[in-house]
Amino acid sequence: MSGVLEGQSALVTGGDSGIGAEVCRVFAAAGAKVGINYHVDSTAGDAMCVEIARAGGSAMVVKADVSDEAAVAAMFERTAAAFGRIDILVANAGIQIDSPVAQMSAAAWRRVLDVNLTGQFLCAREAIRRFRAQGASAVSRALGKIVCMSSVHEVIPWAGHVNYAASKGGIHLMMQSLAQEVAPERIRVNAIAPGAIATPINRPAWETAEARARLLKLIPYGRVGEPRDVANAALWLASDDSDYVTGATLFVDGGMSLYPGFVGNG
Repeated sequence: MSGVLEGQSALVTGGDSGIGAEVCRVFAAAGAKVGINYHVDSTAGDAMCVEIARAGGSAMVVKADVSDEAAVAAMFERTAAAFGRIDILVANAGIQIDSPVAQMSAAAWRRVLDVNLTGQFLCAREAIRRFRAQGASAVSRALGKIVCMSSVHEVIPWAGHVNYAASKGGIHLMMQSLAQEVAPERIRVNAIAPGAIATPINRPAWETAEARARLLKLIPYGRVGEPRDVANAALWLASDDSDYVTGATLFVDGGMSLYPGFVGNG
């Protein structure tokens, strides 16, 4: 899909690591200028800018805590000032603070919801405002595109991770409600629900042979996902190839959401 985002600009939250970093690479290779959001340390984002530039692409880093309303507005303003416009938002930033429910603090509950759900709302709202203000362009059939990063845990309960699962379940109906509201303006809003993806945040789940064997019991397709699997799905949702798709969640999970434990009648 080389060149399918030529002339467009994208902002990827949490773009300095894991899935977000791979989305930045794939989008840049497809011709987009990419804003790489980070929260605390720009080192990884700066290195990615160098990598993208060496490959002939264009990228910039932009700092923001996505749960901070003013910081989100400033992030969009800086990105738009650098690139001229923003055509695509990938709302990817997310965190986990896990514990059994009886030990989970209210602060841990709030922080995960603030980043994972409220953060996506704030970014989507700012993107919609930006799309409306800047108007249509000749390089995209849609006025703007939003890709929300969800999880298989928007449908699969996850004991010991109630705050994370609640945030992802919220993303599902937030995305659909936004899509319903702005579709008449030709703004497309979709989501991706990754399953088990090999990223640094979940390294203990796949790094050793024993851990990988346990994990593969949950994946009918027989392999752990790679960040590129998700990034390629994001590229399709951001391109004109998916122009008639809005309000959809694309599960990229090797069949994890098929509840493999029920094979053979459970």
